[in-house]
Amino acid sequence: MARKPWHGRFKKDLHKLAEKFSASIDVDKRLYREDIEGSIAHTKMLGKTGIISKKESEKIIKGLKSIRKEIERGKFPFRDEYEDIHLNIEKRLIEKIGQAGGKLHTARSRNDQVVLDMRLYLRREIDEIISLLKLLSETIVNLAEKNIKVFMPLYTHLQRAQPVLLSHHLMAYFEMFKRERARFIDCRNRVNVMPLGSGAGAGTSFPVDRHYVAKLLGFPEITKNSIDSVSDRDFIIEFISISSSLMMHLSRLSEELVIWSSKEFDFIDLGDEFTTGSSIMPQKRNPDISELIRGKTGKVYGNLMSVLTIMKGLPLSYNRDMQEDKEPMFSTVDTVKSCIEVLTEMLGHINFKSENMRKALTKGHITATDLADYLARKGIPFRQAHEITGRIVRYAEQKGKDLINLSISDLKKFSKKIEAEVFEFLTVEGSISSRVSQHGTSPENVLKMIKDSKKDTASW
Repeated sequence: MARKPWHGRFKKDLHKLAEKFSASIDVDKRLYREDIEGSIAHTKMLGKTGIISKKESEKIIKGLKSIRKEIERGKFPFRDEYEDIHLNIEKRLIEKIGQAGGKLHTARSRNDQVVLDMRLYLRREIDEIISLLKLLSETIVNLAEKNIKVFMPLYTHLQRAQPVLLSHHLMAYFEMFKRERARFIDCRNRVNVMPLGSGAGAGTSFPVDRHYVAKLLGFPEITKNSIDSVSDRDFIIEFISISSSLMMHLSRLSEELVIWSSKEFDFIDLGDEFTTGSSIMPQKRNPDISELIRGKTGKVYGNLMSVLTIMKGLPLSYNRDMQEDKEPMFSTVDTVKSCIEVLTEMLGHINFKSENMRKALTKGHITATDLADYLARKGIPFRQAHEITGRIVRYAEQKGKDLINLSISDLKKFSKKIEAEVFEFLTVEGSISSRVSQHGTSPENVLKMIKDSKKDTASW
């Protein structure tokens, strides 16, 4: 049984079952890089302030760098009895450089040490997620520009509603992911605060220089309350919450890809690279990647509820329950990054079936709103125009025709104000071109959206 850092207080060793149950090294060893980075900065500060000698500081830093190389080469002897990544590194340091290694933990606690590690880790991962969102957003803009002449139905209640440009539909997702990027940037600002020096929660009696450590680690500011520093995990909760919002948007896009690739819609071909077959039905090509993104969204939602539940009943300050915060955090990071990466690549392989999309516009009286708008422009109150149009639609259905196929004499039965010019507004092209309100679906508007969005992503 390895000696614990608190062994002086206890007569008996920790039970083996309790030791195994409380160990977290299998999970938190992912933080080795951050733990060593933070320890090196802490050691430099200890040497600078004279808390330990310069010689001891240099010796510890050299040992920590050597340990980092051992871990990166897969040569580090991780031991469960040392519980976590912090104690594993510290014990190994003492093995390598002697008792001077025991001075590394001067003026800090594992309470502020682990929060530092997680803030360093999340800061780096948020930067990577922001970069991945840039690539995804650029892919969407490029797809929109490439398919600027493709028409499709806009759906409400999953019913054909109005004609729109496919590019307009795609750019809706650009706006969603642009907002998610802004949320991650905002979240990063709150993650990017340096907690070390808070000790176990009361601070430390040593003359530490927290601002110096913050400068070494690239933190613009330090935490303002030592109790709060070690006892809250709201920065993790915020990160997973924003990730849940992002996953919701990824899932909605994935759901549309599933629907559009079905034979009932047949709007897209996902390609062989991002579909799978059936073990029994040879004809099948399944949109498994989109379905998995949709399914993994639930995992991220679960991670959010997990951390919220862990934290909801904890008194100040630190409680061991908080050890369980890392798995949801790591799981969320891994899931979000992999989903963005695979979806970005998949979008680049999609073939949009423009003829099928256009064909879907020929049924369902999809320009009925344009007819109502036409009547309103003729001076008929819109509610009355809406009612007249509804009666025309019912008449067309009885005749087995679409609105565009009715004659002018048919239409005049319902309103004498209808003239032959009405057919200009009942075509798909006429309907789309008429949507000239700012950011509507007219080609001019959508081309401007694409141009502006390309400028946006170029500056990200």
